[in-house]
Amino acid sequence: MKADIKQYPFKKSLTQEFEIVDLSELRRTSGPIISVPHRAEFYHIIWFQSGTPTHLVDFNPVAIKPDSILFLNKNVVHCFDPDASFSGKAILFTDRFYYQSDADFKYLRNSILFNDLFSISLVEASGSTQLLADLLTLLHIEYETVRDSFQAPILKNYLHNFLMLTERQRRKQNFTEIKPSPDLDYVLLFRDLLDEQFREQKQVGYYTRQLSVAEKRLNTATKHVLGKTAKELINDRVLLEAKRLLVNSFMSIKEIAYELGFDEPGNFIKYFRKYTSLTPTEFKENVL
Repeated sequence: MKADIKQYPFKKSLTQEFEIVDLSELRRTSGPIISVPHRAEFYHIIWFQSGTPTHLVDFNPVAIKPDSILFLNKNVVHCFDPDASFSGKAILFTDRFYYQSDADFKYLRNSILFNDLFSISLVEASGSTQLLADLLTLLHIEYETVRDSFQAPILKNYLHNFLMLTERQRRKQNFTEIKPSPDLDYVLLFRDLLDEQFREQKQVGYYTRQLSVAEKRLNTATKHVLGKTAKELINDRVLLEAKRLLVNSFMSIKEIAYELGFDEPGNFIKYFRKYTSLTPTEFKENVL
């Protein structure tokens, strides 16, 4: 085994839980760290202004084009391409920085940039490059030169405008728009409940009782919107978290099994192998 994937919290030394990072400088100072899979407890907006690297996101390769912006939700496992040359900027921020109202929570929780039901959000900036560059400049000036009580809300408002502009771009590109419908409502309610309860609850019946909906009706909704049954979505969520935890250097397979609600490590190993054809140890060795 080469090494364990590390988990990084936001820097405690910063005045705000917000940072703008130059990718070239990041590669120079932290290349060995960022070019191996790692997990961060904050959001990433990575603007690749040049280069064509392949970025690994939750164990899936994402082909990057020049002048494209990658959006990563908190707690995903990702890594930069160690063999490619690229430059650009990254905006890093936390929930605590962004959430200044209930509307902020609702927006970030439902934004297609961080919560696309079908794919990882990669936005081609062309068409809005200058507007986005101007906003990034305003963010950088405010971040670097001002230290007062107005700084946090000003930064947040500039960031919100950046997100709104890139969401507009995203909707013009290869984006699958899901029309509002009862099926979508059920899927979103199920997704939110699943994110909260998947460690303890892995049976479809629990979720249908909580949502006051028949199992057949929930399956109809999930298959119509996502092409999968409710049970398949439960398994996907458990397995994704299992993969993420397997790369955490502080947790053994036994600890991960208990963290995910399995009574015995052996049951977790059987479950993982059933759906991935690998044992947890084999998966970890293949990734690292």
